[in-house]
Amino acid sequence: MPQPTAFTVAALYRFACFDDPASLKGPLLALCAAQAIKGTLLLAREGINGTIAGSADGIASVLDHIRQIPGCAELDVKYSSADTMPFGRLKVRVKREIVTMGEPDIDPLASVGTYVAPHDWNALISDPETILIDTRNAYEVSIGTFPGAINPETRSFREFPAWFRRERARILGTGKAPKVAMFCTGGIRCEKSTAFLEAEGVEEVYHLRGGILRYLEDVPPEQSLWQGECFVFDERVALGPELALGTSALCRTCGDAVPAGEHCAKCESP
Repeated sequence: MPQPTAFTVAALYRFACFDDPASLKGPLLALCAAQAIKGTLLLAREGINGTIAGSADGIASVLDHIRQIPGCAELDVKYSSADTMPFGRLKVRVKREIVTMGEPDIDPLASVGTYVAPHDWNALISDPETILIDTRNAYEVSIGTFPGAINPETRSFREFPAWFRRERARILGTGKAPKVAMFCTGGIRCEKSTAFLEAEGVEEVYHLRGGILRYLEDVPPEQSLWQGECFVFDERVALGPELALGTSALCRTCGDAVPAGEHCAKCESP
């Protein structure tokens, strides 16, 4: 957990079976408001997902509440920090999915790929027999990724299944099936994408436990293979090694991340 700063930021998710996610909204919203928490929490029948910020004690109270929800005791949380509040308001919403893929038969609780700890990730992706796929969107990949990672160039995660089905033969080839390793910001998209690939018949699928955020936190900079910065969905824009504040800016026209000192290639604006 980070050292005490003005604000603690918690990126969290848990796939669980919620019979009535709407019933969880009111108590969670009230607690967050009482603790001056801001950010977004999404609830669906498949679980909970979100990123919130506030005081260390306030965040701890909210996380303790979530862990009391049946199925959420093993809530996955990545901590970072911010000198100023990175969110403008609080949102707690009930959705169809906590991360939208648009494949209703995919159930990460039933089957997902093999988790790989951050300290074991370098060896896996350095293996020439491994196909590495960045499951994030193009505007995230533009400021940082792992070397050799395939960029699907998607604008939303919903596009990932169609991209894979379209490009499968080119990516995997027709000979012996390769190992496929995938990663995302905090791990939730990889839970679904590995479940999806398994449903598509890909047998050897791996994903980075805790995502890029956990990797940047756990792997020393001198051992890290990460190149660039990691886009985050708040006013900090991006984080670097050891989850330090990055230097990327946000294009106020299109919302894409822009490397420090550069203009937005799409909008030609700072």
